[in-house]
Amino acid sequence: MKSKNIKVLLVDDEEAFVNTLANRLKMRDLKVETVYDGEQALSAVEDKEPDVMILDLKMPGLHGMEVLRKIRKAYPNIQVIVLTGHGTEKDEEEAKRLGGFDFLKKPTDIETLLGKIKVAYKEKLEKTLSAIAFAEAGEFDTAREIMDEENGN
Repeated sequence: MKSKNIKVLLVDDEEAFVNTLANRLKMRDLKVETVYDGEQALSAVEDKEPDVMILDLKMPGLHGMEVLRKIRKAYPNIQVIVLTGHGTEKDEEEAKRLGGFDFLKKPTDIETLLGKIKVAYKEKLEKTLSAIAFAEAGEFDTAREIMDEENGN
């Protein structure tokens, strides 16, 4: 799978961290955008929907969990990976319950994160292609079920 097709949105209020991470992912041929809080994340998604969002939890203004809740509802095709330095097991359970793809703690190895991004992207593509195939065959209920399952409904 070619990494250069994957659009990633990094959301973290620690600007030095997120900019360094963005550069490291760009060196691995991903298309990366960065924003520094939850409100910016929601605006960025409206402008240019990413395939994968890397989301911090503790940020000023809109908390990461609230961003996750809103993204999963309005943009169910975006795979969200929580990457936080302050997460608890309870946070991880909540993130997964809300439809988060994965939950990682800082610091995380860049190759581990890259692997998670690729798996999230691949899963998104497979579900979308499967739903399209059923829709093209006239099986709209099955296509809808696949997309609803993906959306956590």
